[in-house]
Amino acid sequence: MGITEIRDKPNDRKINVIEEFDYSTQSKSYSNSFKAWRKQKENPFSFSFEMNPKESIYVDGRGFMVGSVQAAEKEALIRIFYIIGVAALMWIVINNVFSKLMILLMSLAGMNIHINSFTGSLYGGHAETVTVSVVINLAKILIPAIYLLLRFRLPLNVSIMNSKHDSQGLVSAIGIILIGCTLLRLSAAYSGETVEIYNFLRLNTDVSVWNQSEFILYSVFHVLILAIAEELFFRGAMFAVLRQFGDRFAVIMTTLTAVLLADKVDDIVPVILVSLTAAYGMLKSGSIFTAIVTNIIHRMYMLAIFVIEADSSNEMIVTRNMFMILMLCFGAILLLFSWLLSKVRYKKTFVDVTYELSLKDKVLHSLKVFPYSAVAAISIVYIIVRAVL
Repeated sequence: MGITEIRDKPNDRKINVIEEFDYSTQSKSYSNSFKAWRKQKENPFSFSFEMNPKESIYVDGRGFMVGSVQAAEKEALIRIFYIIGVAALMWIVINNVFSKLMILLMSLAGMNIHINSFTGSLYGGHAETVTVSVVINLAKILIPAIYLLLRFRLPLNVSIMNSKHDSQGLVSAIGIILIGCTLLRLSAAYSGETVEIYNFLRLNTDVSVWNQSEFILYSVFHVLILAIAEELFFRGAMFAVLRQFGDRFAVIMTTLTAVLLADKVDDIVPVILVSLTAAYGMLKSGSIFTAIVTNIIHRMYMLAIFVIEADSSNEMIVTRNMFMILMLCFGAILLLFSWLLSKVRYKKTFVDVTYELSLKDKVLHSLKVFPYSAVAAISIVYIIVRAVL
């Protein structure tokens, strides 16, 4: 049984990681809710450590123990990344196992839907393939997102950041994503490579046989619904719980997780672009709405490129190049306008938190947590296999 005794350490300062966190970058209501959540005594996912250097704790068989910020931070990271690893594993299982089981059951029930065992491609009735694609893509994101929300039990205004909106963050995020999308398409545009609609829609089915209404329906779903669902997962509960270790750490780990859950090698660079821009825009503006808009604009840009390149006439190249130039110029204008706004008012964007663990140490420690480490290994092998085949 432990007892607390007083030890004189006049040169040491008191440590309280919750109170020392910089809450000034977000609204007062957000900060109060976030701090209250971290102070909950039975909260296993809070990085909470408080030490008076004049106090030490006596533990039978071990003597006087002072405690460590490093130990508390590592323990909190282990508990959090265990949950994130489970959520990521759900994503993978739904996308690769549940989807095939669902198609098999529908096929056995007499529905016109089948899957190629070697390529994983869907074929069958148009309505069936659209329905299955919608259900699988939505389930693999929303189910893990809901799981994170229920396990972390963050206040709604923290897990879904909805502070008073700062227009500068929205304007700069839109400008960055437009410029980024244009730069990503430049090499492909001048190499004669066209946008692969199967990759864009993340489908393994022949979209060319769909009629116009089916294509429009799925495109709207892909651009709007999936963008919102993705941001609720990555920039929602996951980002919010990781903020207590510093915003840069939260940005790195949400981006890394998004890369690990990417379906194809071609998705990796766009995923990094969207993830970094969405996180920056959300922190700058104080609202997850900015992250959602960023994701939607990226998807709309790529859809517009596909529609333009579907034209087989000689005018297609001119139309595509004009579109890209306009988007590049518009993005540059928005960034200039955002810079002018920053001259009028300055607002700190990122919270830096460093105690005994450096940013690198936190990242490496998180990557070792099971089952997150298993998800990373599975994803890397899967990406390599898809790249080779």
